[in-house]
Amino acid sequence: MYQYIFFDLDGTLTDSKEGIFNCLKYAFEKLGKPCPAEETLIRFIGPPLQDSFATYCGFDSETAREGIRLFRERYDPIGKYENAAAPGMAALCARLKERGYILTVASSKLEAQCIPICERFGFAPSMTTITGSAPGADWEKEDVIRETMRRLGLTEADRDRILMVGDRKYDVLGAKACGLDCVGVEFFGYAEPGELAAAGAVAVVSTAEELEQFILNH
Repeated sequence: MYQYIFFDLDGTLTDSKEGIFNCLKYAFEKLGKPCPAEETLIRFIGPPLQDSFATYCGFDSETAREGIRLFRERYDPIGKYENAAAPGMAALCARLKERGYILTVASSKLEAQCIPICERFGFAPSMTTITGSAPGADWEKEDVIRETMRRLGLTEADRDRILMVGDRKYDVLGAKACGLDCVGVEFFGYAEPGELAAAGAVAVVSTAEELEQFILNH
């Protein structure tokens, strides 16, 4: 039975598309670069920004770092609040906590950004810890998961009691790298069709209610 539930943030607990898109457009404008089409921008939701700028825009490391700086220049004061809680997820987290589950956030977003978002949208009271990337770093999901386990005092012996919940293949693959199961959520369509199942998610759900039933029955 699962006891520890690790939640991704963007696309899982919140619909962050508006803020991320606006900040990407801001960064591309400041860089003097053409803004990619929406079908490319949506791929930025999930992986570390450094990887996305390199993979989808062909930026070298220096240009990618400047793109990240510009993105965060707008994201920190404005973009992180151009966001909304995923339907039913705050209430679900509260119910799971009442049942004795240990809940955490495990996001590759900077931790200093994760905390105010969770506070604003009602998730913070349900979380034992909110883990994100360290300052000056864009951690991979595997790094964030391992840091979350460290904070909770969990070891490899506890892996069967931990469930990752996320909306992209990066969540599934990061969990697998740590020996954990991952449930994929398809709340907002950020993942490509079939992406989560192909990456090895133990289940794929479309609503908070479906997620709750999976957790309670496993």
